[in-house]
Amino acid sequence: MAKMQSTRIGAVGVLFTCIGRRVSLLNTFRSAAKKLGMPAFFVGADTTALSSALQLCDKKCIVKPIRHPDYLKQLLRIVEQNNVKLLVPTIDTDLLLLAENKTKFAGLGCRVLVSEPRAVEICQDKRKSFRFLKKNDFDTPETLTARVALQRKRLKFPCFLKPWDGNASRGNAMVKNRSELAFYAKKIPNCIVQPFIDGDEYTCDIFVDFDMKVRCVVPRKRIFVRGGEVNKGQVVKHRGIMSQAAELVEKLGAGPGVITVQLILTADEQIKFIEINPRFGGGAPLAIKAGADFPKWILQQMVGKRSAIKFDGFKDNLVMLRYDAEVWL
Repeated sequence: MAKMQSTRIGAVGVLFTCIGRRVSLLNTFRSAAKKLGMPAFFVGADTTALSSALQLCDKKCIVKPIRHPDYLKQLLRIVEQNNVKLLVPTIDTDLLLLAENKTKFAGLGCRVLVSEPRAVEICQDKRKSFRFLKKNDFDTPETLTARVALQRKRLKFPCFLKPWDGNASRGNAMVKNRSELAFYAKKIPNCIVQPFIDGDEYTCDIFVDFDMKVRCVVPRKRIFVRGGEVNKGQVVKHRGIMSQAAELVEKLGAGPGVITVQLILTADEQIKFIEINPRFGGGAPLAIKAGADFPKWILQQMVGKRSAIKFDGFKDNLVMLRYDAEVWL
């Protein structure tokens, strides 16, 4: 791990794990702290110094990979030595580890924006997600294992294949017939099969406060996706989506923080939920720019201040068009 530098005296530390390319997210927290007049110190952790967002943090910490036995110890040491009061996960991989060890961070005075282990496990296993959604009467595509799907005499094509433990669209494939299904079922690890649902794909950014109350839901239409992350998106204030997404997160008991829920809206206005991620989504800066200032609300609550939050108090139809930028070393 990189040698620790001195922390700003009196500043509140905010730690981002696996910070990678989350420059926009980092900047929204920095901007929120400035608006609040809050002295803040931003720490990034990653396995490599060749991380763009890491270079823009006040402190850069190189850590072991998540599955290394020293990873958790390193994070706890960073928290302890840098007056870190808030830990913000940015990807799925370390969520369960953080959830299972929340009390250790709390013992150091640090709040972790992560759900309880049960909720994380439901979100990270798409078979469990399907069972949760069906049990609670939310519409969702039928989900089968590849073996069960291949045994069915009647199966409607096209079908959508993905790993039950996957993320960022890795390993996803659409198949048009049984022979393609048999081929890709062998190529995709932990493969599940769903009917292909035609419609517009949305991601909802759902803010859950520290009292575990859903306070705001921002639906974002995914116009174009690159590498599993939205590249072009538009805020759409769809009341039906907002209501159902809020109910879903409440029943799941996810939070605190921002929970992302993905769904498909069909041409006849059916809402089909397809995925839940208990963390900030890559497209969250669009919702924040539209007026759902999640970082500001989180920082306010962290220091015990109440936030005036309107459930639908954000700008409708705002469009985000992303582009690449550079960090020079």
